[in-house]
Amino acid sequence: MPAVERGLREQHKARRRIRILDAARELLRENPESVLSTERIAERAEVAPATVYNLIGPRDKIWEALAAGFMDELERRLAVLGASDPRDVVRSTVQLFVGDPVVSRRMVREWEESGLVLHRSPLTQLRQALADAQKQGLLRADVDTGALASVVGTSCVGALHQWVAALIDDDRFLARALFSLDVALAAAAADPHRDRLLAPLRSRGTA
Repeated sequence: MPAVERGLREQHKARRRIRILDAARELLRENPESVLSTERIAERAEVAPATVYNLIGPRDKIWEALAAGFMDELERRLAVLGASDPRDVVRSTVQLFVGDPVVSRRMVREWEESGLVLHRSPLTQLRQALADAQKQGLLRADVDTGALASVVGTSCVGALHQWVAALIDDDRFLARALFSLDVALAAAAADPHRDRLLAPLRSRGTA
């Protein structure tokens, strides 16, 4: 098959895949507790059920594909920001969840029931941002930035599940996520930057 024809075929497949995932999101927004059957998604996307199976996979793979789309969008937003500030990573991640609350909440619940959906995690970007902060001298050289990212991530996941359960609102979700990061940054701060990294905690108090 000529390269041009192969390229067009891949473009058509990509467009159909986007349409399928958009259809899944629309169905969830209309009925957050609905079962995402291949047939319903195919009908909404105006493709054959076999196309859904071929381009996405069985029903369980729908959640995986939605989560992958979530990470694609997060990476795009962080690339647009063009910054390596850990706060940008945390803030952008929270804003992405709360920007599409119905789909996000269902995705997280399915994550609990069927295993880790986010094979690509925002922790990757957070680790890199913290490593960059260490290279810039903001954090002490003896700090394990990977472990620091894991601690922040665990706290943020706790806030996420509280938000999914509607125990906290969007603003409190963001405040708690940023608070956990600020505590970690203050604890790991290099001496010349300690006061600056402690300032958010002094001004905000507990979240």
